[in-house]
Amino acid sequence: MKDTLEALSTADKYIDLFRQNKKQISNGDPQFMKELREEAIHSFERTGFPLRKHELYKFTHLEPVFDGELSFQFTPRNIQFEDSDLFSCDVPMLDSNVLTVLNGFYYHPSGSLLNELDNGIIYGSLKEAIHRHPDLVARYLGKNASMQNETFVSLNTAFSQDGIFIYVPEGLQMEKPIQIIHLLLSDKNQMVHHRNLFVVEKNAKAEVIICDHTLSPQMFLTNSVTEAYTSENSDLDILRLQNEHNNSCQVTNTWISQDRASRCQHGTITLHGGMVRNNLHVRMDGEGASTSTLGLILTDKIQHVDSFTVIDHASPNCTSNQYYKGVLDDMSTGVFNGKIHVHPNAQKTEAFQTNNNILLSNTAKMHTKPQLEIYADDVKCSHGATIGQLDEDALFYLQSRGIPRDESRLMLMDAFANDVISRIRQPALQDRISELVGKRLRGELSRCNNCVMHCQD
Repeated sequence: MKDTLEALSTADKYIDLFRQNKKQISNGDPQFMKELREEAIHSFERTGFPLRKHELYKFTHLEPVFDGELSFQFTPRNIQFEDSDLFSCDVPMLDSNVLTVLNGFYYHPSGSLLNELDNGIIYGSLKEAIHRHPDLVARYLGKNASMQNETFVSLNTAFSQDGIFIYVPEGLQMEKPIQIIHLLLSDKNQMVHHRNLFVVEKNAKAEVIICDHTLSPQMFLTNSVTEAYTSENSDLDILRLQNEHNNSCQVTNTWISQDRASRCQHGTITLHGGMVRNNLHVRMDGEGASTSTLGLILTDKIQHVDSFTVIDHASPNCTSNQYYKGVLDDMSTGVFNGKIHVHPNAQKTEAFQTNNNILLSNTAKMHTKPQLEIYADDVKCSHGATIGQLDEDALFYLQSRGIPRDESRLMLMDAFANDVISRIRQPALQDRISELVGKRLRGELSRCNNCVMHCQD
């Protein structure tokens, strides 16, 4: 059904919206889901939206966006289209299992809602997984993504109805990466919630690629949550590619829990998007875990991208590395707020954090705040941030070798971005991302680049 926000306070609007549509939102939910939704809406009621003066959101005030004229959809709309005719992902020809989520609901015009392989691997609709495997989902869903003072996690937990579920049992490895394509398509401004849950058991391995796209020019507000669990000696690789149009707002919340000797890499490449806030929380609960987090933002016009990270070292002998870079042009703005938190018993921690940014215009702005919070005494930790312009000496050197100034600028920007791209594990994906970033820097790649609808800004 469709509903529109009325003249209440912003928080009250969403509380009222949930109460009015509770039966439809929770239709078919097992008891644990109904209880989780109630807990979430009560948490949201206590917290409300973060104010402009809130330290963690001082540069990204989201309440006005949530207070806009938005429609809401609590059942999948009957939208028929051929993926190959309407849309081709920015990472084509990748040998992967493709799962599509349309306006927050798993899209399956043909085929099964949930793929259950003979070896125990499960992937597909989260809603269907809750229905078929309630005990398995209940063991993990909502256990990592905290709702305490987390407005957007609480909202998502209350409202989200579907998304992607991936389960890899002990000792198994997915033969192909899972490619999740989030599509937004509507004739009205719309609010979308979707939820992902990835569980990788002991000695197992999985790769996930998430692509976010808009297919129509309407204003979309997306609030998504992804929970990931890596058990002992497991390996999980998540890469997110954001390419939504400039009339969109996207809030992502990713929570990763790592057990003993597990390995995880999480990367976010933001090519396009009007206002983007990416929240990442990684907690290393087992000794010897390691994590690598990557981020690259490319902004122009009046785009705004905010990256917030917390790396929790809760056990000894763990390693984390953060590499975040930004290239900002025109009147665009960026934010990096990254924290390394080392708990008292997390001795022998090695944690490193880097945020480097290039401003291509005098009106682009970058706010960066790297932080260390250390309560152990036997650690190796460092952090640093830079904001500057392209090196004029390097430009002069390239020009003195006969390379035109514009091409010299592009070469330097390519080299700057490649420090992040080169850390992507899969070579084919690394090459494709490098190509996309190069096109974006040259102005050849527009948002919705591969959509045949060619909507206007």
